[in-house]
Amino acid sequence: MTGHLASSVTVCAAGLAAVTSCGQNAGKSGSDLPNIVFILADDMGIGDVGCYGQRMIETPNIDALADAGVRFTSHYAGSTVSAPSRCCLMTGKDTGHSWVRGNKGSGGFDFPLASEEVTVAEILKARGYATACVGKWGLGGIGAEGHPNNQGFDYFFGYLGQGAAHNYYPDYLYENSEKVMLDGKVYSHFMIVEKGLDFIRRHSDGPFFAYFAVTPPHADLDYPDISRYEGRFEEVPHVNNTKNGRGYKSQPKPRATYASMVSEVDSNVGSVVSLLDELGILDNTIVIFSSDNGVHCVGGHDPDYFDSNGPFRGYKRDLYEGGVRTPFVVRWDGHVAPGSETDHISAFWDFLPTVCDIVGAEVPDSTNGISYLPTLTGVGKQAEHPFIYYEFYEKGGKQSILRDGWKLVRLNMSKPEKIVEELYYLPDDISEQNDLAGQYPEKVAELRDLAQSHREESPVFKW
Repeated sequence: MTGHLASSVTVCAAGLAAVTSCGQNAGKSGSDLPNIVFILADDMGIGDVGCYGQRMIETPNIDALADAGVRFTSHYAGSTVSAPSRCCLMTGKDTGHSWVRGNKGSGGFDFPLASEEVTVAEILKARGYATACVGKWGLGGIGAEGHPNNQGFDYFFGYLGQGAAHNYYPDYLYENSEKVMLDGKVYSHFMIVEKGLDFIRRHSDGPFFAYFAVTPPHADLDYPDISRYEGRFEEVPHVNNTKNGRGYKSQPKPRATYASMVSEVDSNVGSVVSLLDELGILDNTIVIFSSDNGVHCVGGHDPDYFDSNGPFRGYKRDLYEGGVRTPFVVRWDGHVAPGSETDHISAFWDFLPTVCDIVGAEVPDSTNGISYLPTLTGVGKQAEHPFIYYEFYEKGGKQSILRDGWKLVRLNMSKPEKIVEELYYLPDDISEQNDLAGQYPEKVAELRDLAQSHREESPVFKW
């Protein structure tokens, strides 16, 4: 699946500076190009958001974003865990082709993006955008080619590595490649968001790309003030019983804490929109909200209590819909119809070609993505994905493919003699409860062959 737009032609990393215009904004000056803000929550379930059905946790700002824009009901994350999902978002490739296909440590940080990978930030920088990432990067640390400053981001503040991001009161954060000492006395998320807002203030003359890769509600479940929700829920305390202290911290009130963290992210969305409005640039800014994968179920969080995955089966690390289907809301005043909704099937790897389409840059020929700009604006014919593909390397190895409503899930990929295959027809079974593999062996074979022919072998990630 290449998913190229008809106007797309090859562009390599070495030639980014010479990218020529081909999208709807071809020939426009930098001041005419829209600003782009992408707010990415960490491990927030699709069912945690009010406009997707949540009733116990308050998310008025995300709901207002949907009221002013479009809500996608069939949007897929890049993967079912952080690093590969973010790689897919940045590079426009699915996990059958992406450089980073799993969470993997390297040199005290995470397995880095390769220098030849072309990111959204690099494309936007070549079009004159100021670019920033604040929050959790997870695609390469100090001295690595995957460091955000080596991948198109002018400015970075936050956690370079994923493991460090489990602690909301760290000893330090990184500003580009320099440590900012906090000595465990600062709730990191507050500083991260303020750095992102400050970037917007400093670059309000635009165009800019601000990527808020915020860490809540990822465990640890930790928030300095849970009074908003304290006493609302029956609590089941989480106790860390590990002898070495590893794992997630004990939390006596995990439900109030999780709800507070979700509402904190919602408040951040409100702060971003309010600032854009205050600066007079909201009308020329695309604001996107999403989550990097399905809801987690660690550190004391009980996703079933809040119905965090909505009607879907599975959680983070599953390739069932609950592990990969994610909230996705876009506001773009004057271009996106307020209060609209779409069931167009889209994915993180569509972000890069959509951005290219918006700013008039060429789409790298390696992308698996399809621009959803026609869905946003109602202008032009929307191309469709022939299928949605995933592969995952934890928990025995997993693979899935979705085509025309039929979804094949393959488990135990690391042991070929023990592979289990499950088949679901989502239009009749959105919760993936009725395994049809025994009834439709020919459909299983068809999807298995398609999945295997689509993927490319990775030199690093193996089942």
